[in-house]
Parts: sequence; structure tokens; C-alpha cells
Amino acid sequence: MAINLSDYEQGADHPGDYDADLADLQERLARIQVAHIVHKRRAIIAIEGWDAAGKGGVIQRLTAKWDPRYFEVWPIGAPTPEEKDKHFLWRFWARMPLSGDVHVFDRTWYGRVLVERVEGFATEAEWKRAYDEINEFEAQQRDCNTTLIKLFVHVSQETQDKRLKKRFEDPWKRWKTGAEDYRNRGKRDAYLKAMHDMFKQTDTRWAPWTVIDGNDKKAARIAALTAIADQLEAKVDMTPPPMDPELEKLVRETLG
Repeated sequence: MAINLSDYEQGADHPGDYDADLADLQERLARIQVAHIVHKRRAIIAIEGWDAAGKGGVIQRLTAKWDPRYFEVWPIGAPTPEEKDKHFLWRFWARMPLSGDVHVFDRTWYGRVLVERVEGFATEAEWKRAYDEINEFEAQQRDCNTTLIKLFVHVSQETQDKRLKKRFEDPWKRWKTGAEDYRNRGKRDAYLKAMHDMFKQTDTRWAPWTVIDGNDKKAARIAALTAIADQLEAKVDMTPPPMDPELEKLVRETLG
């Protein structure tokens, strides 16, 4: 079934106890990370969405109880001059996780068919070609035994406007916004068309999209973390590794 972003604008409140449910999810995610470490399974969590949709809040809560030695968060901005001189996927290949690691991308290689398309930073031939290149790239991750999760956090224009205004009015949050956020607002229709094409071309059986209704922040965080936990857990052995008999003998001799 085709993805229609207008289906994700209800903004319903989280029906349960947010704090308790968040704590339970974070404990679950902590165990899932350990399973990735001990079973040497790697994963990529790719998060896209509108400005002020709540991507940062999701990432902050996702990684809150993770061991920092085994995960990395990559905030993706404009490519450097060196990166521009190479294929657009080159900088992402350099950020792929090692065995046992989980890498989280705050914006992704989909910039090629979103912002670069809409803002004219890529030619029509380049962004049209990118759909097949992205699908192949993601299939290669699967073939390398890497779990790939793709989330898109959606908000309505009304919600985005309220959050951008709130950011601008708070001197401690103003750094998170810039002129391009307000210029991009006027191109929402062009971005919606690009997003529609992106979902149509890249919602594949090996790398499907999960859309999160971000209009209520708490409900969105629970929905996003649940989707991530479900998909990670489905691809990793959640059985603890067997005890090393030599280590067990040493511990019992040492500690009784």
C-alpha cells in the first residue's frame, strides 16, 4: 500500500503512562544493544523527517541507556567540498557500523532525493538516478548482515509552525533553527512531492519505511522507539551467550 503522509497527522496523545512506558522501552533497548554486542550483529537506524518534527528527541531517548562505546550518532549536514567531489554515497559508506555496533543517522542519504532535489543542488538526472543507487546501497547492507531501519517523522504544517516559532522565541533553542528552515517552509508542496516519490521508489521489501505521526511528541517517541525495538529484536538472537566454564570456575574460586 502506498504511503500517504496525510494519514499521519492525527496527533493523538499517548494512551498509557508515558514515563513508565518510556522507561520500559529504554530497558528493552538496552538489552537489545547488548544482544548486538555479544552476537556481533550490526544495525543502522536512519531517521528522516521535517524540520522540528522531533527527530532529535527520538534519538536522545533511544540512546539514553545505551553503552556509548557501541553506538554512534551521525548528524548529516551539507557535504564538504571533498565529499561533493565524490559519489554522494561515499560519505555514508565511511560511516557504516562495525560488527556489534549500532549507528544512528540524523538525516541520511535521502537528502539526495529530498533537499538536493528541491533546492536544485542535484541535477534532475542525478536525483532520478539516485533511487536505484539508494536501493542497491540498502540491499548491500542487508547482504552484509546489517539490519537497516528507516523512520520518517511527519508533522503537519500547523505543528511545524508552532515548534519553529517556539524555538525562535527561546534563546536557548534558537541555535537549532536558521533562515533555511523558514525559506523551506514555503516549498512544502515541492517537498511533499519529493517525499511521495521517495516512498514510492524506495519503500522496498528489504528496506521498508516506517512513518511516525510526530504531531504529539510523547506519542511519537513511544511509537518510534517501539518500532525500532521491534525491528532490531527481530534480527538479533536475544538468547544470552553461554557461560565460559573457565571464567565460572575462576569466579567461584575467587568469590565463592
